[in-house]
Order: sequence, then structure tokens, then C-alpha cells
Amino acid sequence: MPNWIIQSPSRTAVGEVVAFVDNARRELFPVLANAPLPTDLAHFEATYLDGEGCFLEARDQGRLIAAIGYLPYDHRFQQLDYQGKHVVEVVRLFVLPEYRRHGLAAALFAALRDQAIEDGVECLYLHTHPFLPGAICFWERQGFAAIDVEDDPVWQTTHMERWLAG
Repeated sequence: MPNWIIQSPSRTAVGEVVAFVDNARRELFPVLANAPLPTDLAHFEATYLDGEGCFLEARDQGRLIAAIGYLPYDHRFQQLDYQGKHVVEVVRLFVLPEYRRHGLAAALFAALRDQAIEDGVECLYLHTHPFLPGAICFWERQGFAAIDVEDDPVWQTTHMERWLAG
């Protein structure tokens, strides 16, 4: 039986959560080594705790082991038309390596999906990349379908969506 607890981060844990996510993203994407914090992380409380975003953490005996969130979709990809729909973008899924392949990511996503349903979200959107091991298959197992793959030899950004029952 898993020992983790999935919950919204407390205000006192914001610094720890931001550092955890920032470290994870820099490990996955070394090109970000000197990049400033993205706006959602720089303004974590306003974005996720007081705003329209949602963020969940997983802890094992107090240790931060995983995270996931969603933000209102910002319509930055011209090929996607979500006008007039309540769409959020799933972001920042990171699980410590020793906790992978135990169902934690799926459990985190399920909790996030349930919150999205409670919040009246119609569609979950995300993008990922083929060079992230297992990412596309993982999201397909969570009910997402690929809707576009950008023709870029480096990133091959794969856009995915999952509509939620109303």
C-alpha cells in the first residue's frame, strides 16, 4: 500500500514546492539552466492558491516526492481552437525517480482531474515531447489523445487533450 499523501500545498511549503518543480524542470530541460523562473512559479500563490490554477503535491512521510498542476489555457498555440470552452493546461508533473512506476503519477493526475471536474472544466490540454521517456504513452493511458505533433526536428511538441464528461 502506498504511503504517499496527495494534497494542495500549504502556504508555508510554497518555497519548497517551487524549488522542487524548478529543479525537476531544469534536469529535464538543461537548456533552462540559466532561465528565470516561469511566471506561474514566480507567482505561485497568486497563480495556484489564490487564482484560477490548481496545484497538488504528493508527500511520503513529509518528504515532497511529486507535483502536478493546471492553469487556464492561454491560447498560445494558433493551431488549437478552444475559444468558448473552459480549458485548462496540465503542467508541472514531476515524480522523483525512486517513486516512478508505482502508480503515483496516475494517482496525482486522477486527483487533479477530479478537481477539474469539480471546477467545471470541459477539457484538459497538455503538450509533451517524444524524448521524455514514456510520457506520450502515460498520457494516453490517462485518456488523452494526440491532436497535433509539431514538425520540429528537436522538440516535436505533441499536443494532447482529454474532454471531460459534463
